[in-house]
Amino acid sequence: METQELHRGRLIDHIHLVVSDLPATQKFYTAVFEVLGIPLGGAGDDYFWADELFVSTADSEAALGVLTGRHHLAFQASDRKMVEAFYHAALGAGGKDNGAPGERPYHPGYYAAFVLDPAGNNIEAVFHGEAKRSAPSVRITF
Repeated sequence: METQELHRGRLIDHIHLVVSDLPATQKFYTAVFEVLGIPLGGAGDDYFWADELFVSTADSEAALGVLTGRHHLAFQASDRKMVEAFYHAALGAGGKDNGAPGERPYHPGYYAAFVLDPAGNNIEAVFHGEAKRSAPSVRITF
């Protein structure tokens, strides 16, 4: 197999999901992010956000009254145990099974779990196998 290199964190700046049931969605993502080690960045009556993900109601100023469709989001996990913790936390917080933790054929070492969030989005946690990260995250200060 030819050596390949993956890049993460340089293409997506942010994602905005517009949902009909913000409390259920916030409960789901709060539980998932807790096991992934990502704190909520903030919340208001019609939104919440964490890192690159912004979630709001259709009534929020940013949503323009339109719900988003079904999306697939994959969150990075630091190991297999974190993938498994993500899966159980997601199910416990209102998510639906869409693929139990396990190896996937995408590339050697790809270990992932899939759940549907309360809005029907396909949410994944993935561990790509043992690798050395060049940086824990891209940090922007202003």
